[in-house]
Amino acid sequence: MSNIRVYLDHSATTYIKPQVYEEMLPYLNTYFGNPSSIYEMSRVTENAIDHAREQVAKALNANKDEIYFTGGGSEADNWALKGIVFANKHRGNHIITTKIEHHAVLHTCEFLEKNGFEVTYLPVDSEGFINPDELRQAITDKTLLVSVMFANNEIGTIEPIQEIGNICREKKVLFHTDAVQAVGHIAIDVKAMNIDLLTLAAHKFYGPKGVGALYIRRGVKIDNLIHGGGQERGKRAGTENIAGIVGLGKALELATEEMETENDRLVYLRNKLIKGLSCIPYSKLNGPNSEKRMPGNVNICFEFIEGESMLLLLDSKGISASSGSACTSGSLDPSHVLLAIGLPHAIAHGSLRLSLGSATTEEDIDYVLKVLPGIVQRLRDMSPLWKKHLQEQGEMKKHAI
Repeated sequence: MSNIRVYLDHSATTYIKPQVYEEMLPYLNTYFGNPSSIYEMSRVTENAIDHAREQVAKALNANKDEIYFTGGGSEADNWALKGIVFANKHRGNHIITTKIEHHAVLHTCEFLEKNGFEVTYLPVDSEGFINPDELRQAITDKTLLVSVMFANNEIGTIEPIQEIGNICREKKVLFHTDAVQAVGHIAIDVKAMNIDLLTLAAHKFYGPKGVGALYIRRGVKIDNLIHGGGQERGKRAGTENIAGIVGLGKALELATEEMETENDRLVYLRNKLIKGLSCIPYSKLNGPNSEKRMPGNVNICFEFIEGESMLLLLDSKGISASSGSACTSGSLDPSHVLLAIGLPHAIAHGSLRLSLGSATTEEDIDYVLKVLPGIVQRLRDMSPLWKKHLQEQGEMKKHAI
């Protein structure tokens, strides 16, 4: 194993920044009172949660009372979809989403289909974009909710959220976006973009794991997902994760302040990485090669090899990466996102996602570009598919002569 450590899986999770940890610490060992109690210690924790709510609202251009803290992004996605359709089922039974959503949305839609709801899964083009005209045509008088992710967690595609929001508002249909990958990395204005519900998770922007939030526009009718006490203004039961919420607020505040300069840096490193990896024969970049791609996302396929073997060899060189979503990294099936953009199974199996973050340096990129070509060639040399390809190429040359 290498002594070098290069972490390039920031889309899966990030570390907690020191400033965030310092902000959280007092609420773990000093101000630990239950916010629902009435003594002074509890008022301190209640005020801390209130401050974090203000921080999140400011980052999204929302109102403070539209932010509800959850146990993470998956819970918030579940709440958004189930809460809306069950609260409004007297108006219809139709949901529209896309084929490339995170499984927190896709599996929730499958659950809802088993409970009498109809779901339309919009296709995407070869770069992962939906067609807004197809969305418009898919909306019926039975449509309750449209759920389209802000930015894809695998291939980095940033969807036309403003246009989607405009269509939904025009059609008087509620619009939810899973913005787990986008919040803290892309400027978001829920009012200007006509977003009714938005999901975020702290651990994607250098906050703690196990805490997220759901933005719910004022006036939107939604059922509770978790029942119990009266926390979160009666909308989400359970004693609050005070330190986690404080960390979320601080992390998002920092991310928003640093966004512009950090994105410029990441785009430079990302483009250098894409250019270098594209020199490897039979490689293919997945997702857009433009400003409509997440600043730190690189997803590339190498033909004739398996992604899992590539990850293991990268790990032996000290490089942490992914073959797609961290939630499905144990699966032998190719990514549903790569299949949706039209890649055949054989090529989709050889995918690699490298996601850059605040600790990524140019030296890290240089190291990957030094190591990865050799790993790809080593795996190809062992691959029957590669040998078959070389044999076919040889036969073609013979016939050409």
